[in-house]
Amino acid sequence: MNEDKKRHTVWLTPDAWSQVETSYTKDNCTTKNEYIEKAIRFYTGYLNTQNAASYLPRVLADVLDGKLGALGTRIGKLLFKLVVEQDMIANITAAVNEVHLDDVERLRARC
Repeated sequence: MNEDKKRHTVWLTPDAWSQVETSYTKDNCTTKNEYIEKAIRFYTGYLNTQNAASYLPRVLADVLDGKLGALGTRIGKLLFKLVVEQDMIANITAAVNEVHLDDVERLRARC
């Protein structure tokens, strides 16, 4: 979002503020201000469309992008851990079978 921001005073009921406090982390927002700004943009977009169906697919795409981005990051970290474990197993197998680097290079030269 735009970094050129200005301070505004907004009065909210305790119930509305409680909803903000409990929900902003669920939407992957780092601040309550970010959550409120996203809510305003969503509702304004909803009001400006004649049919909500034309607006919801774009919102769904944004939500899916956020969720899939988090999933991709998590899968990347897990794949890295898997590769490290696989490398350790390969080193242990090579040590137990007394395979040396020069033996591997000779085998590669034959292929």
